[in-house]
Amino acid sequence: MAKKATDKELRARVKLLGNLLGNVLHAQAGGRVLKAVEILRKGYIGLRQTPNARKRARLAQVIAALDPVTVTHVVRAFSTYFSLVNIAEEAFQHRQRRLQVRAGGPLWLGSFDQTLKQFSAQGITAAQLQTLLDKLLYMPVITAHPTESKRQTIMEALRRIFITSERLNDPRLGKSEREEIVKSLEGQIQILWKTDEVRAARPQVRDEIKNGLLYFHECLFQAVPITYRYMEKAVDKYYGAALAPGETLRVPSFMRFGSWIGGDRDGNPNVKPETTLLALRLQMRAVLLEYLTRVIALSRVLTHSSQLCQPSEAFLQSLDADEQFCGKTFSENLDRFRHEPYRRKLYVMRHRLECNLRNVKKRLEGDFHTVLEGGYGSEQELLNDLYLIRDSLIGHGDQNIADGELKDLTRLVETFGFFLLRLDVRQESARHTRAVAELFAHQTNPVDYLALSMPERLQLLSETIARNGVARLDKDTLSAETIETLEVFETMAHIQAETGGAHALGSYVISMTHCSSHVLEVMLLAAQAGLAGRNTAENDEQWFCSIHITPLFETMDDLGRIETVLGTLLDNPVYAALLKASGNLQEVMLGYSDSCKDGGIVASAWALYQAQKKITALAASRGIECRLFHGRGGTIGRGGGPTHESILAQPQGTVHGQIKFTEQGEMVSYKYSNTETAVYELSVGITGLLKASRSLVQAPNADNPKYLKIMDELAALGENAYRALVTTPGFLDYFYEATPTNEIGLLNIGSRPSHRKHGDRSLSSIRAIAWVFGWAQSRHTLPAWYGIGTALERWCADDPARLAQLQAMYQAWPFFRALLSNTQMALFKADMTIAHDYAELCGDGDLAQRFYVMIHDEYQRTVTQVLKVAKATHLIDENPPLALSLSRRNPYLDPLNAIQVTLLRRYRNVSLEETERQSWLPPLLRSINAIAAGMRNTG
Repeated sequence: MAKKATDKELRARVKLLGNLLGNVLHAQAGGRVLKAVEILRKGYIGLRQTPNARKRARLAQVIAALDPVTVTHVVRAFSTYFSLVNIAEEAFQHRQRRLQVRAGGPLWLGSFDQTLKQFSAQGITAAQLQTLLDKLLYMPVITAHPTESKRQTIMEALRRIFITSERLNDPRLGKSEREEIVKSLEGQIQILWKTDEVRAARPQVRDEIKNGLLYFHECLFQAVPITYRYMEKAVDKYYGAALAPGETLRVPSFMRFGSWIGGDRDGNPNVKPETTLLALRLQMRAVLLEYLTRVIALSRVLTHSSQLCQPSEAFLQSLDADEQFCGKTFSENLDRFRHEPYRRKLYVMRHRLECNLRNVKKRLEGDFHTVLEGGYGSEQELLNDLYLIRDSLIGHGDQNIADGELKDLTRLVETFGFFLLRLDVRQESARHTRAVAELFAHQTNPVDYLALSMPERLQLLSETIARNGVARLDKDTLSAETIETLEVFETMAHIQAETGGAHALGSYVISMTHCSSHVLEVMLLAAQAGLAGRNTAENDEQWFCSIHITPLFETMDDLGRIETVLGTLLDNPVYAALLKASGNLQEVMLGYSDSCKDGGIVASAWALYQAQKKITALAASRGIECRLFHGRGGTIGRGGGPTHESILAQPQGTVHGQIKFTEQGEMVSYKYSNTETAVYELSVGITGLLKASRSLVQAPNADNPKYLKIMDELAALGENAYRALVTTPGFLDYFYEATPTNEIGLLNIGSRPSHRKHGDRSLSSIRAIAWVFGWAQSRHTLPAWYGIGTALERWCADDPARLAQLQAMYQAWPFFRALLSNTQMALFKADMTIAHDYAELCGDGDLAQRFYVMIHDEYQRTVTQVLKVAKATHLIDENPPLALSLSRRNPYLDPLNAIQVTLLRRYRNVSLEETERQSWLPPLLRSINAIAAGMRNTG
C-alpha cells in the first residue's frame, strides 16, 4: 500500500510540472505547437499500450506535415518535459531517503548506516575499521569528454526549478502559499522555455573548465562536509558505545577530486600548455574564494571573549606571530578584536587568503611579476591555523562549537587543498615516441630510435634517464609537435614551482600504452624538464621523481599483454628507483570504452576483471602499492552502471582502500548538480569502496574456479559473435547511416573531435563516445549487450544443468550479477521497432536489412537468455523504481525518435535545395539533445 502511495506522489508531481509546461506552451508557443505535442503524446502512449500499424502511419504523417519552426518547438517541448521529469524523480528519490531516515528503520543499500551496521554484525572490530578508514582514498575525476549535451545556463535554470519544487513538500503550507509556489514554478518553466538549450558555438576548453567548476560552487562545497558528517554519525552509532575509555575512531578526510579538463590533450588539439596553466589557476581561484567566504562567515560566529574563556597557549603564541600581518589587516585600528582572539585570528587568515587570491588573479590577467607578500605558502599553513583554533576551542569546553562550521571548512581544505582538483595530464603514446625519436636523432651521436628492438629501446631510455636526459637542443631544430610535447613537461615543472610542490598535479596518463618503453619515454621527457632523474652532487647519488606516470590499457590486445608490459617495467632498475622516490605507488588505468568497442561487452568485462587481478598480483609480488584507475563512461557500453554495485563487482582482494575513476559528461551533471543527490552518490560510492576493501582486514574469499572457467568460455563465445558482426563488410556503413553519428559531430557539446583521425571512419578511429552515443540515439544500444545472448545460449546448449549453473553464478557472484543487471537496463532502453526505422535510412536496403536482422535476432536472444539466468519475467524486475522511470519516459521518447528519423532523411537528401536542407538541421540537433535528456545517457 505504501509503495503505491509514494508512486502516486511522484506521478502527481510529474503531472503538475507537465501541466505547467502545457500552460507555458499554450501561452508562449501558440495552439499549433501544443496541438501537435498532444496528438503525438497521446498517440504514442496509445501505441505503447496497443501496437497499431495504421495509427503509427497516421502519426508519421502528422510529423511529416510539421514545418521547421513548429517541429523545433515540438522537440523543445518534449525535451523540456524530460528535464522536468528528471527533476521530479531526483527530488522524489531524495525525499524517500529522508523519510526512511526519519522512520528509524533499515536504510538503503549503500547507506553509511546499512554498511556500518553490516560491518559490526560481521565482526569487524573498531581497530580494523580504523585501519580501513586510514587506507581510504576515493577520487572521482571529472573529464571534459563531449557527452554533456546541456548548457550551463540550462543547468542553472533547472537547479532553480528543483529548489522551488522542493518547497511544495512542506506540510505547513497553506493554500495561498502553495499557489504562490506553483505560480513561481510556472514562471521559471517559462524562462526555461525561452532559454536556448543548444549552444550557439562549440565550447572552448576555457568554457569546459568553467563548467566543471560550476559543480563545486553549486553543490560539492556543500555536499562534501555533509557526507563526512553522515559517515561520522554512522561510525559513532555502531562503534561508539563499544570503544574503550580513551579510544576514538577518526574519520580522515579521504575524498579527493581530480580533473582532465585542460589537461587531457589526447586527440584534442585545442589543449595547449597554456591551457593547462589556465585550468590550474581557475581552480585555485575557485577554491580560494570558497575558503575566503567561509573564513569571513566564521569570523561572525567565533566571537568568544578572552575575558570569558582561556585560549590555548599554542593559539596565543600563533596570534603573537601574526602581528607581522596585523599592520595591513587592521590598518585603521591595530587593536581591533584584542579581546576576541578567534575573530582577530580569522581576520588575519582572511587577509592572507586575500593575498593568495590576488596573486592568482594577477597571473590570470597575465601579470607574472607582481607578487603580494603575506599569503599562505601552502594549504598546510592554513590547516595549521584551523587546527590551532579547533584545539583551543576544545580546550575550554567548546568541542561542539569546534565541530560546527569550523570543522566543515577544515574538511574542505583537507579535501581540496589550494588546488581544488588534482589535474591529470593525458597524451597518446605515439606522440611521446615521435618526440623521443627526434631528440635522439638530433644528438651529436644520433641514434635511430625507431629502428631499435624493444630491449635496445629500454636500455637506451634507462641509461639516458639516469643521466638526467639527453643533451639540451635548440628548439628551432625540432618539429612543432615535439616542441609542444616538451613544453607540456616544462609547464608541469612550472606549475610545481608556482604552487610550491607537486600536489596540484595528478597523474600523467599515457593512452594507448602498448609496451613498457611507452612509460620510460614519458619518464625521459620528464627528466628533460627536471621532473625526474638523479642528484649527483657531492657523490650523494639520490633519485628524485615528482611525476606520477599512469599507463592506460584500453584495447583488448593491450589488456591481454598487461603482465608482460607491467612486469618488464616494474623490474627495470631505473624505473623501480624512480617509482620508489615518488612514493612507491603505481597507478594503472583501465579503459572500458575501447575494449568494449574492440571485442564486445562480454569479452571486455572479463578481460578487465582478469587484468585487475594480474595488476594487483604483480605489484604485491614486488612490494609496490597499487591503485587502479577506472576509465568508466556513463553508459553500460563504456563501463557505466550503479557506482556501489560496480565497485563491489571488482575482483575480491584487488581493491586496497583506494579507487580512482572518471566521471564523464552527463554523469557529472546527473550526480553533482544538486547537493542532495551528490551526498547520496558520494555515500554509495564510498560504502562500495569500504566493502570492496575488506580484504585489508579480513582474508578475501577466493573466486570459484568453476565460475572462472565458465566466464572464459562465455567471453570467447561473446567475442566471436561480436566480431562476426563488426567485421562484416558494410557494417560501418550501416553504423554511420542508421545512427545520427555524423550529425552528433555538428552539435556543439565538446571541444574534442569525435574521431582520432579526421576523415578516418574505421572502427579504431571513431572514439568510443561517438560510437556509444550514436547507437543510443537510434535505440539500438548495441555496445552494451551484443554477444551476450549468443554466449549464454551456446554455452547452455538447452542443458538444464548448465542453466542452473549460470543461475547460481548470478546469485552468488557480484561480477556476473552486475554484468547481467546492467545488460537488462541497456536492453530495456533499446527498441527494435524504432531501430528498424533508423535502419531504413541506409542507402543499401538489402545491406541494411541483413544487419538489422542480425541485430534484432541477437537482441531477442539476449533478452530471452538473460531473463532465464536471472529467473525474471520482465527486464529490470529487480529494480521497480528504475523500471517505472524508464517506462514513464518511453512514450515520450518514441515521438522524438520518429521526428529525428524524419529530419535525418530530409537533412541527408542531397536532391533538396541547400537552403531547405539546412532549415531541418536546427530541429535535428535539438532532437539529439532531447533524446539524450530522455534516456539520461549520451556517451
